[in-house]
Amino acid sequence: MTPETLRFGIFLAPFHPVDENPRLALERDFELVQWLDHLGYEEAWIGEHHSGGYELIASPEIFIAAAAERTRHIRLGTGVVSVPYHHPLMLADRAMQLDHQTRGRFMLGLGPGALPSDAYMMGIDPLLQRDMLEEGAEALVRLLSGETVTLRASWFELKDARLQLRPFTHPRLHIAVASAVSPTGARIAGRHGLGMLSFAATSKEGFMSLPQNWTIAEGRAAEFGQRMLRRDWRLVGPMHIAETREQARQNVRFGLEQFIWYFNNVAALPLTPRGSFEDMVQSINESSFGVIGTPEDAISHIEALWKQSGGFGCYLQIAHNWADFEATRRSYELIARYVRPHFNRLNSRRRESMDWAAENRPQFIGRADEGIDRAKRKHAEDEARKSEIG
Repeated sequence: MTPETLRFGIFLAPFHPVDENPRLALERDFELVQWLDHLGYEEAWIGEHHSGGYELIASPEIFIAAAAERTRHIRLGTGVVSVPYHHPLMLADRAMQLDHQTRGRFMLGLGPGALPSDAYMMGIDPLLQRDMLEEGAEALVRLLSGETVTLRASWFELKDARLQLRPFTHPRLHIAVASAVSPTGARIAGRHGLGMLSFAATSKEGFMSLPQNWTIAEGRAAEFGQRMLRRDWRLVGPMHIAETREQARQNVRFGLEQFIWYFNNVAALPLTPRGSFEDMVQSINESSFGVIGTPEDAISHIEALWKQSGGFGCYLQIAHNWADFEATRRSYELIARYVRPHFNRLNSRRRESMDWAAENRPQFIGRADEGIDRAKRKHAEDEARKSEIG
């Protein structure tokens, strides 16, 4: 696998401050996915959250069903559905329906649930959520693979359970599991041969865990007769790109501080040390947590992730609203125009053609000049003959 196979997409939690109209925020999320589809991004993963105020999509499946009607090519995944909150038969049935409704563009992303406040409202002990995910993932893989399943787990039961629909995607729709710092996601992915979604790939601990988690996944895959594919590994991180670093910094004054406040005071994991706006920007860039800069800075950042991980299939940007919507759209456009071509060698043959033409220009120009001179001589000779005849 080489970087020229790298795909690009987003992880859309989404993140919306609580001072704006939620309906308009959701409409903007749809507009963003449509814009990415137009730009040629390959994937969009939609989150599930039930508290905290910022991450206001409760059902990624409902959002995906609507987004699929507004787009043509981009693949849409749950990023992620919180498995402990759903009976596996119901979740598998919804996934199979979306596989058909999207004509194969749906992907099922699984996780334990990110917000402890969500689990609290449902009476679920966060200590048990990863175990619940592991049990649920087994049932989901078997159901979506066409098995009839009888299984008694610690938190659900299946009796002769089967799905009514055959899959649209053969042999099975794509399934991926969240993998952050703990080995749980990597162990589940390896056990069942699933894709991995590394949501903490750019955090200090998550970045250092990338090689270890891949090794764990490959080891488990070998143990259970599965195969891990690097093309099914997705790394997630935040960026905002502009034509200059100074412009990027000015753009993110719009919403960076609110985003940092949410992660430091509401969400489960602190994001970055508190401080002034300048401190936040400096911390994000110098720690390699993300990029506030230019396309060249984005390229360097992704190359560092590639080197650390040993290779992956898709880079997912966190959809963060650090900048206003127009500047955000422009950021995604700049990445599509200048960052993606770097990794996918989209212009390699154009450059080869240009270099070849430049190298041989003296010969080509010489012959072209000779052709012009020849045409002039021919014209002069024709005119001379006409004069003689006249």
